[in-house]
Amino acid sequence: MKIGSDIIKVYKDVHIWVGIVCGLMLFVAFYAGAITMFEKPLERWATPPSALDAPPPLADAEALLAAVVAAHPQAAQRYAIVVDIAPDQPARVIWSERGPRPRETIEYGASFDADGRLQTERLRKAKVAELVDRMHQFVGLPLPDIVARFVMGAVALAYAVALLSGLIVLLPTLTKDVFALRIGKNLKRMWLDAHNALGIFSLPFHLMIALTSVGFAFHTPFYATQAKVLYGGQMDWGEHAAPPVGDTPLPAHELLARVEAQLPGFQVHNFGFQQNRKGQAEAYVMGLDIRRGARGRTWMRADLDPYSGTVDTHDLPGHLDGWGEAVNAFFVLHFGSYGGNPVRWLYVLMGLAGAALFYTGNVLWIESRRKKQRGAESVAQKRSAWVLGCLTGGIALGSVAGISATIAATKWLPAQVQDPGTWHQGVYYAVFFACIGWAFLRGPARGAVELLWASAALTLAIPLSSLAGLWGLGGAWNHPGGWPVDATALVAVPVMLYIAHRSRRRMERGHADSVWAASAA
Repeated sequence: MKIGSDIIKVYKDVHIWVGIVCGLMLFVAFYAGAITMFEKPLERWATPPSALDAPPPLADAEALLAAVVAAHPQAAQRYAIVVDIAPDQPARVIWSERGPRPRETIEYGASFDADGRLQTERLRKAKVAELVDRMHQFVGLPLPDIVARFVMGAVALAYAVALLSGLIVLLPTLTKDVFALRIGKNLKRMWLDAHNALGIFSLPFHLMIALTSVGFAFHTPFYATQAKVLYGGQMDWGEHAAPPVGDTPLPAHELLARVEAQLPGFQVHNFGFQQNRKGQAEAYVMGLDIRRGARGRTWMRADLDPYSGTVDTHDLPGHLDGWGEAVNAFFVLHFGSYGGNPVRWLYVLMGLAGAALFYTGNVLWIESRRKKQRGAESVAQKRSAWVLGCLTGGIALGSVAGISATIAATKWLPAQVQDPGTWHQGVYYAVFFACIGWAFLRGPARGAVELLWASAALTLAIPLSSLAGLWGLGGAWNHPGGWPVDATALVAVPVMLYIAHRSRRRMERGHADSVWAASAA
């Protein structure tokens, strides 16, 4: 395919500079996004065990609720009856109260002890999975959500531009270069081949992620504009079920039977209730139908008439109209919430490959600036290449080390501090910024090797913290069903050590005029 060299140059410049500006933020988003594909197992692994006795049968949920409301009248305003008991939802009845800080809510759970007396406790659902998801959503920026969301949207738009411009640059030599991976002394060629292969074979995935991310970032102005232009200021979200009317909500076991009759294959997790301004109960059912793609990663939700058990299915996949299915597809494709674990693992691999794509892009730019040796004297690269090398290692490996550190800290924080969520953020950003500082202190080459060692050690700390919990050390605990999280971390450790080994060999034996050489300080 013939494209003018001047056009190629323009698109190449666009691709390079957009990639450099956005690549490191996208590395954080993709690496954290790969981990969030198994957000629920991580959340359950990280949640401390409950001190409550075993929950009563679902048929006794109303008796437990009555005891809770008698002791805590505010619980009647908003509560949930849990059907599918799990480590992150260990109580049959859960309710929320306002916390001391603005917009803070505190969850409590209840059960009966062996003598039939009411037990309550503040639930300690782990915040680490939520933090990793926030790193994914807001590209790791420690900014207010509304600011970070628009930055993320701008990065996603630029990301789409970089993808398309890179494709145009590659088109003239596509058939020759796309299947080539020339490993040898020409490091620039090797990095270019790896970068091109990752980009081309994952292009549909990356375009989908870029476009859906733009939709998530700017959905509020999108909907506001659509409402004003097409619907005269008020969007029509479709017909909803009539307001619930009745004296007493149906018992939870009866609601479960009626929901299962209306939604075959739908696994109910819990029923949520709240009082409206008229004092009537409003309800929803939350669960999952694994045969259909979910708008949330692990859940679907539908309104429910608590007096008749009638489900309002207009928001459930499989019951949506054409527009609703199109909107739902944005969530399903982005979250990979279809096809079960095989698709989740595929998204994990694609997420890690995406992180590698952005990393190789920066390395490629640095290598393309390396000056050739002149006789016996080597010429150092410009400071801009050195700075980008430090940022590449510091930010990329800082996010890896920071996520591993804050996950490992999950087993220790609840026994030591009152607000583990704030500490999780503190641990992540402390490690993250320390890694960036270390990269600049030690230089790109030594810094990358040492940060890889640190990342491997902090990742190894994840299963070691579970082992400490098995022995009851320092208030840590062990969740018997959490072994897949520990096993995944153990698999990642030798991978990091192997990359560190290869990076050290390159530092010692590579070109002396490269920022990745030992002499680069």
